[in-house]
Amino acid sequence: MSKSFLILLLLALALLPSLAADDELVGALTRETLFEKNPEWQAVAAAYQPKPDCVEKLRALALEVKVEIYLGTWCSDSKAHVSEYFKVMEMADTPLIQTACTGIPEDKDKRASFYRGKDITKLPTFLVFIDGREAGRIVETPDKSVEEDLVRILGL
Repeated sequence: MSKSFLILLLLALALLPSLAADDELVGALTRETLFEKNPEWQAVAAAYQPKPDCVEKLRALALEVKVEIYLGTWCSDSKAHVSEYFKVMEMADTPLIQTACTGIPEDKDKRASFYRGKDITKLPTFLVFIDGREAGRIVETPDKSVEEDLVRILGL
């Protein structure tokens, strides 16, 4: 191998992390933006088969709920479980569950301002609020599944 090829290779490898960081989505995000910028998330959602009984319970919900999701577009757990959540919400088709997503940077030193006061330690974290008060959370990985954990938190 020539010296110049080796130098170019090392330079290219050194630039890869910075190129990946440009694709990182941070701040307020919508489902549409996440799926548009990360088509693999949409594929995960399309393939997911939520438990029908849980979807029915969520569809029959009679109170307003807010779910705040803190996620990393670079995080495999976020990709899996946030995508599953979106499929569940699509199937439940209820306007009573409002969702707000916040993209968190991979750099831990830059995260605090995105969730100040929320005690977020792992991603994704789903905060579930009823009447403005936190009713429960799903942290990193659901205990059973996203939909089963939501049904449990909401007492359905």
